[in-house]
Amino acid sequence: MNANSPETTPGPDQPAAGPGRIVLLTTSHRVAPGLLSWPAWQALHAADQVLCADGAHPQLPYLREAGIPVAEASPTAEELVGACAGGRTVVVVATGEGEPALTDGLARLAGTGRVAMPELELLPASYDLPGARLLDLVQVMDRIRAECPWSSRQTHRGLAKYGIEEAYELVEAIEEGDRDELREELGDVLLQVVFHARIAQDDPDTPFSIDDVAGGIVAKLIHRHPHVFGDATATTPEEVKAHWLRTKAVEKQRTSVTEGIPLGQPGLALAAKLASRARTAHLDIPLPPVEGIGYDLLALAVRAESEGVDPEAALRAAARAYRDAIREAES
Repeated sequence: MNANSPETTPGPDQPAAGPGRIVLLTTSHRVAPGLLSWPAWQALHAADQVLCADGAHPQLPYLREAGIPVAEASPTAEELVGACAGGRTVVVVATGEGEPALTDGLARLAGTGRVAMPELELLPASYDLPGARLLDLVQVMDRIRAECPWSSRQTHRGLAKYGIEEAYELVEAIEEGDRDELREELGDVLLQVVFHARIAQDDPDTPFSIDDVAGGIVAKLIHRHPHVFGDATATTPEEVKAHWLRTKAVEKQRTSVTEGIPLGQPGLALAAKLASRARTAHLDIPLPPVEGIGYDLLALAVRAESEGVDPEAALRAAARAYRDAIREAES
């Protein structure tokens, strides 16, 4: 093309073309390919050129199916600025890393002050939904289970103690009021759930996956909240609890209020749970008329539960105060 042709040289009434526009299009790998925002599709269709450094990018088949030609290219910052000359728009479909080398190069080029830089726009084409990072956790756990010599050999029974430890550490973080620690411990507890679900997936007889676990708890929550997902009404926490207990009773078909109470839990918590079940069922059960420390503790746990106090939490708070007193005496 001749440099003096009308296509490149503006006429007397035609403004000079600007330095163009670069659109960096980012997508989330947690959203199905092709599900792009309308502004993203508009930018892609209007672009003079669409580039992508990754020929295996999951979006490319969908873009080409939509009639958008995509060139597999990894231009330098200088080359990209040159491609925008004459007011052209170039869309760069970013890879998973977000093209840091390219954006750093553009920043350095702009910093020289010697180049008329194109307009640079960062356009998110798809956004993560709430909870989308859980998909990353599932993928990471899959790989660890397959490739880690320790994780690949773990069983439900072998991991059981870690579930108990992580639960206690979570309770401690809650009681200490440490927000950073709370976030970390919630992650550790979540890991136990995902890890056990991944182990269960390998079972040769009755396998299940994290999707089965999530599907089960979703169904349970919906069924036990008819005041949210159905026609029932509940305006107080007590009414909500009544709904919960009624639906749970239908689900479990238990013959005793004590069924389902894990006997392996700490003694005070066990005693309080038994007292709670008896009180909720309106059963007036006298305590065993036996003397001894165990029965004294049982009576205290029942009393605490009736007063709305968690005896385990109360004893831990008292134990921490005792620990502080010991440390003060030692110093």
